[in-house]
Amino acid sequence: MTRFVAPGQCGNPVFLIFHLLPFCHAKRMPHITAEIISIGDEMITGARLDTNTQWLSQRLGELGVDVQFHSTVGDTLSHNTDVFRIAARRADIVVATGGLGPTRDDLTREAIAESLGLPLQLHEPSLEFIRSMFQRRGREMPERNSCQAMFPLGATPIHNPQGTAPGIDIIAPREDGTQSRIFALPGVPAEMKTMFDETVAAAVLASNGQRQHIAHHIMKFFGIGESDMEQRLGDMIARDRQPRVGITVSAATISLRIVATGDSPEECESAIAKTRAEILDQAGEFYFGDGETFEQHHAVIRHLNKIGQRLLLVELGRAAPLGDRFAAVSDEPGFTADVPAFVGGISLADVEDLRQWTGMPQDASAESCLTALQKRLSADWVLLVDEYPSLHRTSDHPLPGSDVTFTVAAPDGTFPSQTQHLGAHPSILHARVAKAGLFWLRKCFAAATSGV
Repeated sequence: MTRFVAPGQCGNPVFLIFHLLPFCHAKRMPHITAEIISIGDEMITGARLDTNTQWLSQRLGELGVDVQFHSTVGDTLSHNTDVFRIAARRADIVVATGGLGPTRDDLTREAIAESLGLPLQLHEPSLEFIRSMFQRRGREMPERNSCQAMFPLGATPIHNPQGTAPGIDIIAPREDGTQSRIFALPGVPAEMKTMFDETVAAAVLASNGQRQHIAHHIMKFFGIGESDMEQRLGDMIARDRQPRVGITVSAATISLRIVATGDSPEECESAIAKTRAEILDQAGEFYFGDGETFEQHHAVIRHLNKIGQRLLLVELGRAAPLGDRFAAVSDEPGFTADVPAFVGGISLADVEDLRQWTGMPQDASAESCLTALQKRLSADWVLLVDEYPSLHRTSDHPLPGSDVTFTVAAPDGTFPSQTQHLGAHPSILHARVAKAGLFWLRKCFAAATSGV
């Protein structure tokens, strides 16, 4: 059942609905542009990877905003001031991250004020909120943190429910009579994302002359490439389509984000449900679940819990990513502390070690070893990955493909097996192998359910 979560509520929703706030400062426009500013010496030096800009670019694009510029600047006041001044001249929306902390190198407030020729003023409600956060943590607020309640004259604070740094929302007038809107958010990704989703997204959507509600829905797929998925979807991924469908890929997993705007949450839900059905009609065999953090191992656990069966993992080679993922499921939201579907994971070097570990003779087949494990550990299913290829190479280039065999010991005594030739960049190769193994296991589940 689809669950709607309004801003400020907790949970792991499939749909996120934002109720828009009035955007009275700027005239409505059919098309708006944006610039994203990343602030901090750690970004300039490369000490930290700028994932905030990537995330914001995707979210703004989903809102129909044309992101035209990315700027990165260090912790120098004059440089910050120049960046904000230039961004406000050439972009309708400016979203900045970083520089809102209490230390002397946090200069975003001063830079925005100076770029607009405005003084800073204390916002007492924000100061009280910051004090209350320290009190809840059993600490006294350092005097230095009071600077986080300073805002350029005329700015509106953006509520930060997770940290002590409120954001800044302010209009930047232009010489030609038009105006830009600047949003400054903390650099901490969790805080930035929450504040954008709960406040900024609504204001941006309204400034683009869109409707009053926006909803997101994420579908996850494995077993199909990005170009093949695009071909299957056809016009569904057109930029001017409503709802919009965006594609992202991470370690061979495809995420389709459906974004709908409408006059009511129900209209958004209806539009997303229709698009979702169209997507499943085109690529349903590769679909495994919904949600930003939902992965194939979650789908496997839920299926097994539903039918009351248990899984044992056997991973050969020099890696055991599946064992780690399944073992951590019980601590994740939406899963109980006890996950009876997962028996455990065994990590061994090769089949010979598997024979020794199970006490089988040297000429025993892998299937007989799996049968012994099924009986010993009361497992209904066993997935054997043979084996994870070595990552030891002298270069950082994609590794040549190698054969990996996935063997499943099923409850009916059969051993469906598949060998794939898999290669990828070293950073994702083991993840791709693990996901391919789960894809084969899920196919075996489907065959067992259908009686094939």
